[in-house]
Amino acid sequence: MSKKNLKQLAEKMRDIDFTMLSTHSPGGTIGARPMSNNRDVDYDGDSWFFTTQDTQMVADIEQNPQVGLSFQGKAGLLGMRPFFIAIEGQAELIRDKAAFAKHWTRDLDRWFEQGVDTPGLVLIKVHAKSLHYWDGEEEGEVLIDRGAFVGGP
Repeated sequence: MSKKNLKQLAEKMRDIDFTMLSTHSPGGTIGARPMSNNRDVDYDGDSWFFTTQDTQMVADIEQNPQVGLSFQGKAGLLGMRPFFIAIEGQAELIRDKAAFAKHWTRDLDRWFEQGVDTPGLVLIKVHAKSLHYWDGEEEGEVLIDRGAFVGGP
């Protein structure tokens, strides 16, 4: 049983920008790519990432939407423990400019020079089913059921 709830985990995730997004690739292999959450971290169980249609990641998700996200927070000074979180979820590919605009940040202009008008732009929404965390002394799991979580206090 988890000792932390979704709100507490979201607070810890707030300062972690990059995740490894893992997909099921052809032939049964696992493909993992670094993705930025663009500080879109008002976390409710959904994660948002931008990419383009021509990537292997999109092809993988079209074949099997079950994905994993791995986050690692920094160890701090004075013995602060590092924080790790692994998320299992279902990915959805979104091709709607209104959704793009809702999740767009100026930092994305570096990667997508035409902004929300970038040809082939795709927004990946990962809806978490479970979150597993470790912080050096404590570990736990939070199961998410359509926005409500099970397993936390």
